[in-house]
Amino acid sequence: MSGRTPARACPERTCVGCRERAAKTDLLRIVAVEDACVPDPRGTLPGRGAYVHPALVCLDQAVRRRAFPRALRVPGALDTKALRRYVEQTTVAEQATP
Repeated sequence: MSGRTPARACPERTCVGCRERAAKTDLLRIVAVEDACVPDPRGTLPGRGAYVHPALVCLDQAVRRRAFPRALRVPGALDTKALRRYVEQTTVAEQATP
């Protein structure tokens, strides 16, 4: 026996905000486009990606720790306004759904 489980294990990624490991499907992929962080919910944009929980707490921690430029290997600061707007909209939509 190789020790592998018969069910296919789902890939895990680490949230750059809280540094917790979670299933890739539970995290939001972030990509750097020019000088901004762009959400990539479908995971299809080209380039290096970083993962964060789609929650303002994790987003704020990542911004405070300057985790996005480091994880995406981009020199200088990145604009996170579009990312914040996306996370705010998704959390409002999830709260509105019964």
